Order: sequence, then C-alpha cells, then structure tokens
Amino acid sequence: MSLAAQLEARVAAEGPLSIAEFMTACLHDPESGYYATRPALGPEGDFMTAPLVSQMFGELIGLWAVETWLRLGRPEPFRLVELGPGDGALMADALRAARVVPGFHEAARLWLVETSAPLRRLQDLKLGVYEPGWADSLEGVGGEGPLIVIGNEILDCLPARQFVSLGAGAGRRSGWD
Repeated sequence: MSLAAQLEARVAAEGPLSIAEFMTACLHDPESGYYATRPALGPEGDFMTAPLVSQMFGELIGLWAVETWLRLGRPEPFRLVELGPGDGALMADALRAARVVPGFHEAARLWLVETSAPLRRLQDLKLGVYEPGWADSLEGVGGEGPLIVIGNEILDCLPARQFVSLGAGAGRRSGWD
C-alpha cells in the first residue's frame, strides 16, 4: 500500500493528523519516507545545501567549533555532534579546517545524529576514518564531556510542531501540534 493510501486510511480511522505526524511519515517512514529511501542531495539531486555549494561554509563551521572548544578550556574528551549531517560534506570540511589547532581532533568524539540508512552509508564513506558514532536522536549520543552541536538545515528534516496563541496567559495553546 502506498504511503498516501496509508495516510488516508489512518485519517479515516483516527481523524486528522498533526503537521508533525504528517511530516514524520513523509520524511522518515521506513518503507516510503524520503530520507529513509531516496535522499538525493547535490547538483543532480533534489536540492542543494550550503556545504555542497562551497567547502568554505563547512570550514568556517569547523573554525567556529575549534573556537568554542578553546573557550570551553580544551576539554578532553568532548563530543562533536552534527544533527542531520546529510552526506557528511559539512563535517568533513569542518574537520579538515580544525586540523590547524593541535589537540582538537584527539579530544573530539564524533557523533552523527541520523535516521536515514542511505545517508549513514554516505557519511561513513566521507567520515569513517574519524570512527563516528551514530544515533537516531540527540538523546542517543553517548560518551563523556561537553557537546559542541552543529545543526545546519536540520529544521527542514524535523517534524514541525505548530502552536497557536489563544490570547492572554502563558502556556495556553490550541489543539494543533
């Protein structure tokens, strides 16, 4: 049964879906979701992201990560985490630029938060030498030390939750999510 048919049946049985539920199904359904089955990034793909346009973007992010690590007092170890790392291009560029500061690579424990099996394979090709860990969510990131988190364009890939103010009073919201 197609994903569209599954969603129609679900709505018929349970009522309206939230935006978050709809996005999760369309993007991450294990059998039909975009990121689970056919993510196509780059010039021949469905869309381009900044790391694929120029390596300079990732290099600047890498230098930012180094500066953040230095300001934290050079903790060893620390966790360098990327949320939604795509094909691994941004992190590869960031780590290349970070080589200019001794100790950064040795202290870093690389984690990639990714649910897509096809994208994990691409990330492994680019970043396998760094022995990354993978997690399905930020909560799944293991290890010790502080986190330096990179999240370029991750909001595109996450289910949106919509809140509507119903007037005075903090914490009130509509029934949407």
